[in-house]
Amino acid sequence: MVPNRAYMSALVHETVAVTKSNRILFILIALYALTGSVYVWATVGFSLDPYRVYGWLWLKNYLLIFPVALFGAGAIRIILRLDERRKLAFRHMFSSRRMAHFLAGTVLMLALMPFQATFTAIKNALSVNGFLYDEVQANIDKLIHFDTDPWQLLFRLTDSQAFLCLVEVNYMVVWFVLCFGILYWVAVSPNTSGFRVRYIITFMLVWFVVGNLLAGAFISAGPVYYGHVTGDFARFGDQLELLARNEGHFNAAVKYQNYLWLLRENNVTGLGSGISAFPSVHVALTMMNALFVYEFNRKLGWAFFAYTAFIVFSSVYLAWHYAIDGYVAIPVTLALYYAVRNLPIARPVPQDRETAIAHPAS
Repeated sequence: MVPNRAYMSALVHETVAVTKSNRILFILIALYALTGSVYVWATVGFSLDPYRVYGWLWLKNYLLIFPVALFGAGAIRIILRLDERRKLAFRHMFSSRRMAHFLAGTVLMLALMPFQATFTAIKNALSVNGFLYDEVQANIDKLIHFDTDPWQLLFRLTDSQAFLCLVEVNYMVVWFVLCFGILYWVAVSPNTSGFRVRYIITFMLVWFVVGNLLAGAFISAGPVYYGHVTGDFARFGDQLELLARNEGHFNAAVKYQNYLWLLRENNVTGLGSGISAFPSVHVALTMMNALFVYEFNRKLGWAFFAYTAFIVFSSVYLAWHYAIDGYVAIPVTLALYYAVRNLPIARPVPQDRETAIAHPAS
């Protein structure tokens, strides 16, 4: 399909319309970035390092990798499933409406870069006075799990090295692809316009409430760093020895855990830097996606709820978190999800209003 003047005109108008429907998100991102930067400046001093780290990553992912995956998957589906209607399907895939959502969604994804960078800057600053609650949280964990640290119960089920590899790949790779892949799809797909604003507000609140407010109020480092912050290396020492068996594996949790502690010791900002365990953002984001998926497909939703349980299991198994980090993240996410559902600003723009914005009367 060769773009003509009518197509380009429609594309411009529709892209502006979709961008306007996302305007509350741009406002919230700007407010978070501004207030977060003030907090960081007042706490440890402002630095552009988080923006440098995430800038290149964001450009690479959302201007190259994810778009290629999106259009590649669409093209493969058309070629494999259609025959004489292929030309029509390709015209539909590159229609002005779909491309407008893609372009506006790409702008939105790029706008989320300062949000993510600010989150990392805040997270780096949270532990400036040390980790204060590891012993308390570990003791609560032990108390509610039959006077046993939960990792011991999990490793009684299996301490297989092959299973450990599976858990690590899922926790370190699959989780990121799922969470940020769903975020990307919500941002760029025309099929998500009815809940896009609500989803991304919930997404941002999870990071802010779970990963900043609660993490800062009850700052802890997690079992893997328990010895470093309490001086008691014995309590989780056996678990860390079991995890260290996999250190040579390309995706070993222990390698990334050592990397994060090294960044902290050297006061360096890197990808994912900043240590806080309570509550678990991993669990919260998975739970959030399960709630949204359940709205549209109950069977798939239940699969996502089961996956959330597996993430809770994995976070404890890999020594990233105490079990209560996941237990608390789930109800907090539920509260955020239902709170945002009732916000007037999160309600979708009616389709007829979007059309009116895109095609104003002459």
